[in-house]
Amino acid sequence: MTNNQPSNPNSQPQTLNTIPQSLEEAIAQAKEATKRALESGLTIIQIELVIPEIALQAQYLAKEFTSLFADYDSGLKVLFPDTGAAALAKRDWGETPFTVTDLGSSRTGIETRVNDADQAFLVISPSAVEVSQVEKLCNIAGDRPVVLIIPQLEDISIVGIGYAARQLRERFISKLQSSYYFRPLEKAVVFRVFPGLWQVWLEKDDDYELVAEQATKPLGEALERILIKATIGDNEDAESSPVKQKSGLFSSVKNFLKALSQ
Repeated sequence: MTNNQPSNPNSQPQTLNTIPQSLEEAIAQAKEATKRALESGLTIIQIELVIPEIALQAQYLAKEFTSLFADYDSGLKVLFPDTGAAALAKRDWGETPFTVTDLGSSRTGIETRVNDADQAFLVISPSAVEVSQVEKLCNIAGDRPVVLIIPQLEDISIVGIGYAARQLRERFISKLQSSYYFRPLEKAVVFRVFPGLWQVWLEKDDDYELVAEQATKPLGEALERILIKATIGDNEDAESSPVKQKSGLFSSVKNFLKALSQ
């Protein structure tokens, strides 16, 4: 599969600015994008692969992204959502140059997980349940980098829709910056590689075509409008708009998760 995109001498390298064909390629793109984000001075960064099955690969992704902080030696701290996930990673990984722990609980706050020797934090698959601990961690970290891997912080059933939830979004969640974002839909992909714009790609036959670029993340009705506009010439039925989450990761390699788990 190839990616058709406009020629732009100021665009990012081709390998970074094309739809990935495998999880390994996505990880490589995300590492490079996150490295650029860190070098630019960003300190609170999220790497988003918006795919239902990807949470099952949280430990694998965690290990892959620790290489971003190879120069930090023992200064890296990897934090899992709970003690069980942290214990499993410790068992599977054995001895590591970095510290593996959890985000704490109501009895042991995140404050007990941070010390002056920590230089960077990698937070693995935090959910809305842990959003308060993650926010506290980012506040405590100061100018030390905090990278969130596949975060899922905006579950409305947990965070809510009232005043407190709106404050949380304005105060913290809206401030998170995506170094890498990949969201496959039924016939499209929403894609962002730092420092580039947010992109919408439309699947056509065995190819992807770039149909929109903008400074903000395309969501909800805004994304719907982009996709309807891009497809209206072929089909005037708005109900056929491809705003539907794919059950797999990449349309061209649907079996990669199965292969990864074998």
